Amino acid sequence: MNHRRILIWVAMLWAGAAGLHAQATTTTVRGRVEVIGAGGAGKTRHGAIPGTVVWMTPMTGASGEATTATPSSPANPPENPRMVQKNKSFEPHILVVPSGSMVEFPNHDPFFHNVFSLFEGKRFDLGLYEAGTSRMVRFDRPGISYIFCNIHPEMSAVVITMATPLYAISNGNGHLGLAGVPYGRYMLHVWSEGMGPENEQPFTREITIGENASSLGVIRVPEANGQRMAHKNKYGLEYDEPTPNNSVYKQER
Repeated sequence: MNHRRILIWVAMLWAGAAGLHAQATTTTVRGRVEVIGAGGAGKTRHGAIPGTVVWMTPMTGASGEATTATPSSPANPPENPRMVQKNKSFEPHILVVPSGSMVEFPNHDPFFHNVFSLFEGKRFDLGLYEAGTSRMVRFDRPGISYIFCNIHPEMSAVVITMATPLYAISNGNGHLGLAGVPYGRYMLHVWSEGMGPENEQPFTREITIGENASSLGVIRVPEANGQRMAHKNKYGLEYDEPTPNNSVYKQER
């Protein structure tokens, strides 16, 4: 009986030690976003700092073993992701979803829209659909999808599809944080509103996260021009100048 108690006590000690070890080998990674050359100026439609997304993917270590640990408190993606068309804009302007997600594109405007994405990431064209209707798209692989409307050139958004829960979106002050990140080597990916299919592209760099290395430091991004990204229509042509006949509805060619 005493022997059994000793075994139970030893097992409890091992479990406690394992828990402390797990807690000690994860950390919260923080960073700050600044606009390149802005010097405190360069305000955009979303505030002083463009909306910025960072994410981390494990890398193979020097020994050939990949970092396989998962965070203790991963970011929570939306259960029913939607990108609403309202007031000639997409809401939200930036949407992050896990790979394989079905995203809904409801039209809440009193006129037609034609949502499309023909760049990297998911390529699709939803065609014309009227007020009060909706379309669905499955984002089945990681990538950045730039979303536009073929009728309204001022409409733009981005869907970032990820295979990692290690991501963060900056707040209005440019601060961001990723909780429960396991120690190891990662590739850091950065996308910001000043980037786009015809502008600067997302960038990456290698980082190592450890007990004394949990800061991303300052992440410098290009200035954004409001919500409008430089792009052509779904035919690869410039948009027609708006007129009373095509400002709300435009026939398919």
